[in-house]
Amino acid sequence: MRNFIIALCCIFSINLFAKSIEVTDVLDRKVTLNLPAKRIVLGFYYTDYLAVGGVKSLDNVVGFSKEVWTDWTPTSWDLYLKALPQLDKLADVGEVELSTFSVEKVLSLKPDLLILAAWQYEIIKDELDVITKAKIPIVVLDYNRESVQRHVKSTELLGLITGEEKRAKELINFYVSTVENVEKRIKAANVKKPKIYIEFGNVGPQEQGNTFGKDMWGSLIDLAQGDNIALPYVEKWLPISNEQVITSNPDVIIIAGRETELKKNKDAMVMGIGIDKDEANKRLKAYLNRDGYKFINAVKNNRVYGIYQGASRTLADAAMVEFIAKALYPDLFRDVDPVKTYIDFHKKYLPVVPTGTFAFQVY
Repeated sequence: MRNFIIALCCIFSINLFAKSIEVTDVLDRKVTLNLPAKRIVLGFYYTDYLAVGGVKSLDNVVGFSKEVWTDWTPTSWDLYLKALPQLDKLADVGEVELSTFSVEKVLSLKPDLLILAAWQYEIIKDELDVITKAKIPIVVLDYNRESVQRHVKSTELLGLITGEEKRAKELINFYVSTVENVEKRIKAANVKKPKIYIEFGNVGPQEQGNTFGKDMWGSLIDLAQGDNIALPYVEKWLPISNEQVITSNPDVIIIAGRETELKKNKDAMVMGIGIDKDEANKRLKAYLNRDGYKFINAVKNNRVYGIYQGASRTLADAAMVEFIAKALYPDLFRDVDPVKTYIDFHKKYLPVVPTGTFAFQVY
């Protein structure tokens, strides 16, 4: 009898603190959630989930798309795994881009919530009916668009999901105030927007890597008040020709890199966790030898930079807005240290503090 009463009290306590609310996600979908969520499958945005929810929020994750983390940024995965060994115990539900995402695996985990990135949802939305019929709510987030509005909305949703609304508001204030400070300084200076070109250097200087229109680095260029030379030719991300870059004559060139290519491609740009700055600089300088680049203003004036691809699509990309703005308007941001902003973000909100090369000017 005593055990029965205790069980009833536990159930009553859970129901007392649980609440059913309707939220609107980034795609304007109405979703009813029972909060706090206790069994979450996480499709993407792992570090943002941890930044908002804290380390304890990982206790409520039962599965995730593992390859997006382990294969795209293995050095980051290794760093987090050392700090959070429980990551290795989470079920893998497959990866959307590789067509290995398994609806059956998701169902077997009996989650009370599936979180997907907008790009994931758009690819597999026709496969998700069985999850909806199983009454498993799906919430869509989007940090890929790199807009203040979607960063804020996604963070608000994560705050609700993890029960950390106060922490979410703090992060939103950090992001919004950082971007607003950039905008105010440039607006007050009343100067012409410099032209800028950003390329993902994962294929090396012999090929044109993707540049960005309205998404990812392209959106961050907008926040940093730059004139993106790719915008007339690229909607999201695609390469543009070497000739077009030369004709557009950007004032600033930024080549993005990540750790993955360090051993895979000796010519590709590398940046990020554990990357030596001299190695990154050597690879960046190779881009200056492209045909015709010596005539580009950015090269003639030594305004060429490396940036970390992994520092995009996340709340921490506020630091990259600062870095792009400083590259564009160096006199307006002499007192700003974007790399310090990036590291301080990790110190305050995440369980790891990365070391390596995250943003620099060619030397």
